[in-house]
This record gives sequence, C-alpha cells and structure tokens, in this order.
Amino acid sequence: MFDQQKNWRLNRTVSSLPEAFASIAVPKTGSKWRKLAAFTGPGLMVAVGYMDPGNWATDLEGGSRFGYTLLTVILVSNLFAIVLQHLALKLGIATGRDLAQACKDSYSRATSFILWVLCEIAIAACDLAEVIGSAIAINLLFGIPITIGIVITILDVLVLLLLQNRGFRYLEAFVAGLIFIIFCCFAYELLMSRPEFSSLMYGLLPKTEILTHSDMLYIAIGILGATVMPHNLYLHSSIVQTRNYDKTGEGRKQAVKYATIDSTVALLLAFFINAAILILAASAFHYKGHREVADITDAYKLLEPVLGASLAPTFFAIALLASGQNSTLTGTLAGQIVMEGFLDIRLKPWMRRLLTRLIAVVPALIVSIIYGTHGTGRLLIFSQVILSVQLSFAVVPLIQFTSNKTKMKEFVNSKLLQVIVWLIAVIIICLNGVMLINLLR
Repeated sequence: MFDQQKNWRLNRTVSSLPEAFASIAVPKTGSKWRKLAAFTGPGLMVAVGYMDPGNWATDLEGGSRFGYTLLTVILVSNLFAIVLQHLALKLGIATGRDLAQACKDSYSRATSFILWVLCEIAIAACDLAEVIGSAIAINLLFGIPITIGIVITILDVLVLLLLQNRGFRYLEAFVAGLIFIIFCCFAYELLMSRPEFSSLMYGLLPKTEILTHSDMLYIAIGILGATVMPHNLYLHSSIVQTRNYDKTGEGRKQAVKYATIDSTVALLLAFFINAAILILAASAFHYKGHREVADITDAYKLLEPVLGASLAPTFFAIALLASGQNSTLTGTLAGQIVMEGFLDIRLKPWMRRLLTRLIAVVPALIVSIIYGTHGTGRLLIFSQVILSVQLSFAVVPLIQFTSNKTKMKEFVNSKLLQVIVWLIAVIIICLNGVMLINLLR
C-alpha cells in the first residue's frame, strides 16, 4: 500500500483510521489559502488536548500559589509541543503510518505491548481529567452533584457517534466551535482581571527557583504533562492522513508544510488559553491574598467577589464544560488509533468510547463519594503528573522514527532538529526523574 514497506520490520496493509482516511479533498490547483484551508482542522483537534480540564487544575494552582512565575513553564511546554507535533504529523504524512502503527511495525511484540499498555494508562489519565472537569462544570452551572455529573458524562458517547457518522469535517467544525467559545470566555475573564503587564512579562522569563522548590516543581511537571500530551502524538500522526493529498514526494512536502502551519497556529491559540487561566488565577487570587486556591470550585466561587463581575463565574464554568467535551472527543479518537495501531483490534466506536469512559468514571466516582469535590480536584492534578511520566514513552520512539533516514527518506529530521528534539526528550526525562525522587522522599 505504501512506497516504503521494505524499510519496516512488518509490512502494513491497513491505513490509519480507515473510516476517515483520505476522506477530505485537497485542491490540486488554486491559491495557497485554499490549500491551507483544506489542511486546517487537525491542528485544532490536537490543540484541544492542550486546554483540557487537566490544564485548568495545574494552571489554577500554579497561578494562585506562585503568581506569574510558572508562565515560563507554559511557554516552554508550548514550544516543546509545537516541535513534537510537527514530528508527529511528519511521521504520518511521510510514512503513511501513525505512531502506534510505526511502533508495532518496528519493535518486537513484547516492546509494542508494553508501549500500548503505557499509552492506554495515559489515555485513561487524560479521560479521568475530562470526566472530572465536565462533572465539576455541570455542578457549577446546574447544581447537579458531582457524582451524578460523572455518570452524565457517559452520554457524550452519543455526541461522538453522531459526529463521526456525519463525517470528519463535522467533527472538526464542532471542535472549532467549542474552542471559539473557550477563547471568548477567557478573553472576557482577562479583561475583567486586569493583570499587571510588566509582572506578566517577567513571568515569561526562566527562573532557577522552579527547579529548587519542590512544590513548584511538582506543579511545573503537572503543567508539562497537561500541555504536551502523549496521546496527542498518536492522534496527530493519524488524523493528518484524513487529507487526500498526492502520495508523491512533492505532494507530501506540501502536506507537511500546510499541516505544520495548521498545527503551529492552533497551538499558539492553546498557549493563549493556558496562559490566560494561570494569569487569571495569579491576578485574581495570588496578588489579592487568596494564595491557596487550588480547586476549580473555589476559583468559581471567588471570581465574582474578587473581580466584581457577575458573569465571570458563569463564563468560567461554560469554558470548563466546553473544554471537557472537546477533550473527550479527541481522547476517544486517540484511544481508537492506539488500539487499532498496536493490536489491530477494531472495536465498534460506541464500545471503545464506553470502555474508555468507564475506566475513568469508576475511580472518579469512588474519589468523589469518599472525598468530595476537593478530592476530585487533587485527583485532577495527579492525573496530569501521570501523563507527564508517560510522555517519554511516546516522545522517544517518535524521535527515533523521524530521525531514521531509511524510514523517512527526504523527510528525515535535520541534524539541528535532531539535537533540539533529543534535548527536549532529555529535559522531559530528567524533570520526571526529579519529580519521582521528590515523591519517594
């Protein structure tokens, strides 16, 4: 099926996400803007993972406890994400394989199985954050108890099935609409919080205290885990193949170019939203004496009296609900891609969604019943630390594949890019090592 089969340990005859593969036409003639428009969409779906409820928990705690200090972590994490997502989309376009398929076709069966298990743990942790975030938003908006809200989140299976049946473009449009709602909500929140610009800019500068302060480092690694998500690398390498571009060297070069633009712009938008959450927490809470606001519910209750804006908490909750629903859609797709790529097991979409959701619902229900809202908030942050720990097991294979000239041919990483991405991998691994040592202590 693909022109590079001989360069892999296993041959591949099944395309990634077959029901949507090459389903969106790319114009062969016309302006660059028309071609860019055809490639616009996957970047937004990937960006969703960078603004999910897990980000809210880590950004809120980071801003309320440490002011603007951890803004630099969000910036660096976002730059890491832009580079790594570029590798992921390039792998998919250049080889015709998603990251899961590439692992299965390159590594031994035992190694592939271990990577699959680790990836499923990461997806479960991500889905846990989405379940909790959506349930909290439902509670804040409608007064429905958290435990019932967690059960209600199972119903989003129907939304996903409806969108998948109508076509991949409908799914992308729905995601884009929810992102627009989140953007508008936080633009209003920032306007109301009136952050101090000079302090904000200083927060973007790196500081050594982040590495030496154990609590700050824990939150920083949580932000990293919430920003650069391992399942997003699998997702992106697959959904870029929904475009029906020419499967020639020139066609693939054009696809990589436009897909990278799409991804970069979308991730810059995600940076704005992530930074906005932390800036809101810093300006509304940290610098006004509320430095222990680490819980989404507490933040919601304090926004109106602190900012003096009656709509602030409502917009905050609406954005949280939109974020949770968006993330659950892309998380489901990632789960399907991972299972099909590693195991060649193809479950019906509703079955895969229900299985993934139940894995997240059960621990969330137990914690909410025993510890209440504050317990689910702490679980939300812990889920992001789990994601950060799993990240290395997706990043290293991705770098290996895209740095292999035999597999990538003219799309192989340049020497400079190889240095940059391996440096990113080392930083991620070292930070996680420091965090684990601190936890053990």
